[in-house]
This record gives sequence, structure tokens and C-alpha cells, in this order.
Amino acid sequence: MTQNSRFSISSFTLHVLAMGLMLCDHAWAILFPAAEWLTCIGRIAYPIFAFMIVEGYTHTHNLRLYMLRILLWACLSEIPFNIMYGGSVFYPFHQNVLWTFLESLLLIILIEKCRKRFRKAIAMILFAGITFLGFVLGYATMVDYYGVGVLTVLIFYFFRGQTWKKRLIQFICLYILNVELLGGYYYTFQIFGHEIEFVQQGLALIALIPIWLYQGRQGFHNKIFQYACYAFYPVHVTILIFLRYWLFK
Repeated sequence: MTQNSRFSISSFTLHVLAMGLMLCDHAWAILFPAAEWLTCIGRIAYPIFAFMIVEGYTHTHNLRLYMLRILLWACLSEIPFNIMYGGSVFYPFHQNVLWTFLESLLLIILIEKCRKRFRKAIAMILFAGITFLGFVLGYATMVDYYGVGVLTVLIFYFFRGQTWKKRLIQFICLYILNVELLGGYYYTFQIFGHEIEFVQQGLALIALIPIWLYQGRQGFHNKIFQYACYAFYPVHVTILIFLRYWLFK
């Protein structure tokens, strides 16, 4: 075992970590709204999922099947998400996070087509235009995390790699997205007589630690775990909703 692998984590670990953090966030939203620490640590989940979507795109052997799976589970997740977020079976004002990932993948495919067809200077201009389109589209379609969610995926796509420069750009971009654009809710602390404001969504930057510890190792993987990862989203939300009904009826 090399020194690098000793401190690295696998794709399996990232998936389990992200699912556990998402569970905490949704447990707060559905069962324990007073336990804000649950949603605080839940902030870490989305960047990990966004990163893994890019890894999935990069390593999949069948992109069409990969996207069809996400589309299928996005549809299956819609009713549980609507009940959780809007309190009704039909809630058209916000869409679940799998639609965010699907839109992001479609934009990545468009970017790749531009990369292959146009010269670098023209392609760079088109990349900027597609990125802006993704930001607007995320808000127009009201997917989870809106345009910021789409941009998060694109950041991990554009700056995929382990060099310090790419990691620095990832950090700066995630800071802008989560603290400057999504930083509406914050906590106030007194430290040495000075009032410090801490943005809750800024906790999402902690996700970069496990992401940077990932060195491309897959770890445990089989078909059961693969489908469990897809099913986790609608299944755990449904279970939490039934628990709320059973506990608070």
C-alpha cells in the first residue's frame, strides 16, 4: 500500500458518505425541523453528488443507459419529493435533484460536441455561453439548487483533476456559489468581542475534503449497490414521510 492510497477514499465511500449526509438533511426537513445541526451537515452532500455525477459521466461505458437510469429515477422520485417539499403529490414549483443532474449531463454532452467540432478559441466562447445557459436553465426549470446546482456539476467537469491549481479553482468557485449566491441564511457568533457571521451554506465547502481524498479507486461495487444508490433517493424520502405520518398523526 502506497502512502497516497493509505489516505485515499474510494468511490464506494463517497457514495455512502453523500447518502448519509443527504439522509440527515431530509430527516431535518421531514421529521426534526428543530435539529438544525442535521441540515448543517447535510449541506456537505450536494457537492459530493455533483462530483460523482461527473465521475459517472467520465467512466460510464454506456452514456445513454446512464442518463436513462437517472431519468427513470428522477420520475420515480418526483412524488416523494413533491410531498416532502410542497406537501402535495403535485408541486410544479420545484423539481428534485436528479433533474439537476440530468440537465447538467445534457450540457456536458453539448460542451463535448463543441469541443470536438470547433477550434479552441470559438469553443471557449461557446463553453461560456453554455455555462450561462445552464445557470439560467436551472432557475427557469426550478430544479433543486437551481442554477447554482447546475454550475456546481460543470465546475467539477471543467476543472476535473488533482493539481493544486484545479483544486484552488474548485474551492474559489464553490465559495462564490455557496457563500455569495446561496448564502442567505447565516449564524452570528461573538468572538473576542467581534461579531462574526457564518453562512450555513458555506459548510458545503467541507465536501472538498473527501472529494480531494478520492484518487479514482472504485472500492466495493456490484449491481445491487449500483441500483441501491439510484433507489436511495426516493426510497428514503418515502420512508421518512411515512415515519412523519406515523409519529405525528
